[in-house]
Amino acid sequence: MLKRLSRHVVVCFGFVILFSGVVRAQSSGILDGIVTDATGGSVPGATVEIHNPVSHYDRSTTSDADGKFRFANVPFNPYHLVARAEGFAATSMDVEVRSAVPSAIVVTLKVASAATTVTVESSGTDLVENDSTFHTDVDRGLFDKMPLESASSSATSLVTLVSPGIAADSNGNMHALGDHAQTAFSIDGQMVTDQTSKVFSNQIPADSIQSLEVISGAPPAEFGDKTSLVIKVTTRSGMGVTTPTGAVTGSFGSFGTSTAGFNMAYGSEKWGNFVSLSGLNSGRFLDPPEFVAIHDKGNEENFFDRVDYNLTKMDTLRLNLQYSRSWFQTPNTFDNLSAVNGNPAGDADQRSQIGSYNIAPNWTHTIGPTAVFNFGGFVRHDQYNYYPSNNVFADLGPINSETITQDRQLTNAGVRGDLSWVKGIHNVKAGAVYQQTFLTENNRFGIIDPNLLPSTTDASGAPCFDSTTDSAVPGTPCATLLPIDLTRGGSQFLFRGHTDVKELALYVQDTITKGNWSFNLGLRGDFYRGLSSATELQPRLGIAYNIKPTNTVLRISYARTMETPFNENLIVATTGCNVDVIAALIPCVPANSPAGFRNEFHAGFEQAFGKYLVIDGEYLWKYTHNSFDFSVLGNTPITFPIVWHNSKIPGYAIRASMPNFHGLTALVVMSSVAARYFPPQVGGLGVTVGQSGSVFRIDHDEKFNQTSHLQYQPWKRGPWVGFNWRYDSGLVAGAVPDFATALAFNGDQQAAIGLFCAGPSGQRIFASLFSPLSNATSSCGASPTGTGAVRVNIPEEGTENDDKNPPRIAPRNLFDLAVGHDNLFHGDRYKWSLRFTVINLTNKVALYNFLSTFSGTHFVSPRSYSAELGFHF
Repeated sequence: MLKRLSRHVVVCFGFVILFSGVVRAQSSGILDGIVTDATGGSVPGATVEIHNPVSHYDRSTTSDADGKFRFANVPFNPYHLVARAEGFAATSMDVEVRSAVPSAIVVTLKVASAATTVTVESSGTDLVENDSTFHTDVDRGLFDKMPLESASSSATSLVTLVSPGIAADSNGNMHALGDHAQTAFSIDGQMVTDQTSKVFSNQIPADSIQSLEVISGAPPAEFGDKTSLVIKVTTRSGMGVTTPTGAVTGSFGSFGTSTAGFNMAYGSEKWGNFVSLSGLNSGRFLDPPEFVAIHDKGNEENFFDRVDYNLTKMDTLRLNLQYSRSWFQTPNTFDNLSAVNGNPAGDADQRSQIGSYNIAPNWTHTIGPTAVFNFGGFVRHDQYNYYPSNNVFADLGPINSETITQDRQLTNAGVRGDLSWVKGIHNVKAGAVYQQTFLTENNRFGIIDPNLLPSTTDASGAPCFDSTTDSAVPGTPCATLLPIDLTRGGSQFLFRGHTDVKELALYVQDTITKGNWSFNLGLRGDFYRGLSSATELQPRLGIAYNIKPTNTVLRISYARTMETPFNENLIVATTGCNVDVIAALIPCVPANSPAGFRNEFHAGFEQAFGKYLVIDGEYLWKYTHNSFDFSVLGNTPITFPIVWHNSKIPGYAIRASMPNFHGLTALVVMSSVAARYFPPQVGGLGVTVGQSGSVFRIDHDEKFNQTSHLQYQPWKRGPWVGFNWRYDSGLVAGAVPDFATALAFNGDQQAAIGLFCAGPSGQRIFASLFSPLSNATSSCGASPTGTGAVRVNIPEEGTENDDKNPPRIAPRNLFDLAVGHDNLFHGDRYKWSLRFTVINLTNKVALYNFLSTFSGTHFVSPRSYSAELGFHF
């Protein structure tokens, strides 16, 4: 296999040499220009501004003694450019940055007395992009004033709010366009496809992000692996910032939450450095299974540094460094408290710690006016530790029958190269990425529930344990599990696993612009060699047509993609059935976690209405063979990937943007995406012989969601207000198919969903922690009537259907508000800022999910307040 991979590497670099290409994975480019007068003479000291009214990107610079100017680190987008100089009339023009190849423009100024009136505002043509890929562009000018619920997962919280097609979930999780965790981050061209929610890894801090491009449409050929959503991140740079510029901030709020941060950019035309440091401490670090936070403390520290250095006019080096550490408690339910459950071992005290670092150097060489070569490497590492209670028997709870300790490591290392070439109507890209992911899993677990073995059966369904003699029938699961039953003198079982996943990607793509037409053609090849193997050739095609008189863009696109297995707990998921103890806990037969492949189709439009409104819509249809999801290792908090036979995901997504209109900006995103999965399970723990089943809506299916964001700043140096309205119709809650099932829950679980029935006088009787509802409850009667739940929609008796009418979390409306001032004392060089944020303004009691297979039960945040003071220099 290594010999074959070596041949692939040789082919890879040959591929790069043979083809020229534009690297869109590199998320930013350079805009060079010169300001001249009508005779062609240079104009020094001219002010040049570029602005994108949709993403809110806004930058300015001054031409040098030769009239030259440069904007570096500019996200790929169209821009409106305005140039001004004393004695000249202002001049404007529309420009585009679409490649790593520097764009060169000439701006000609006319003498004021001889000039006619010039319009320096956007004409509206730069509101639409002639691009076949549906995407959302957001710059700090917009998201810096957005109230965000989660400080520890601000990147995914931001994406959930600004991009359509995303169902919100707890702890920074998001379900993109009907998929779970099929999301990739491209951070200055480095792909990160592993999960980044705060229970798996540490995210890139939001204060290091300059802009985002969120690709929801068919992905171009440069992107692979996890492509339901591709988030291109351009980080902040100090290049060209000749005066140290930055901020020191601190905040305090509800749940004892406090933050501190420092960031600074500094450099010259030859070098630049941006560095940020931040810390967070909170009494509500994770979204808990109760509306009140119990045992939910956590802290996080982040360091990010980006260094740019121009070796020559043709060569630039960049180095990205990041280190993050988080420590947090596993939130308890009331059932985890000894005062409630009577457990003499005490309250549950489970904790986690995650340490992450990333090192990513990159070399960019400008070959000529039409070509650029990039070569880079990366090493990214996650160290995850899960700790049980000091007394392991305190871990016993309604969904915990075992105690577990986990030490898991993930190291992703590789190299990437790409060549960019722009000529005439062609904007071509070719590149290659080779990477290896080293996985290590150490799990130690034991049974802490004395009732687990007595309730265990053999293959025929007969009990296999005699609790009166504490003996197990030989050759049965009980005999296998008895040695790890800590309640009967057993000891913990140790599972050790290590593997090396090798991946090679080759791609070429060309964006052809001819008149009003734009064609995106691409071809990608992926070679995956892990615990399973796969090779896939993936064509990509997109067509867009710009109807310029009406500012309309029509588009269609197609992509074939390969979906690779999740790396988190992949070893136990794939090899666990070969271990007797694990196979006894989760009846299964050995099965790989095979890679999947997908065909997806998109059709959409973008329409500008004048200068102040643009609407973007997309219909999508995705069919996947081998669809990934997650399951749970026994009754523990450890999740692992599984594979279903196939899935069908249709839906639509809409975004409406209103650029700045007298200080008011607005953004509305909405979507409806169905996630239909088809048994049998074909990969991961839990595969059994003769499995069957019917199509079902997986627990990240949501009928409809929307976000509306309003931002108002009446004058540029004055106060501002940001407002969010988020509506979610509710994820599938398969654990509550009917009221009879809900009656079997304990009081805490019934209270979480707000279960009720009608009393003798028709009044609602609600379940509570110590008074659960049951058929024997005299107030409800043996045949309860007027039944239901406040926070879960339970189908009417006899109407539940896993595909057409599944149970769902009840709809919720959440409102967030931020009010601030960026320059309290109207300083020029030094400024003080103040902001006040309220999350969940109406204090809505609502659930993200309930007894979800993947994540359990979680409530949204109660109303919370925070105040932040900042000093800017």
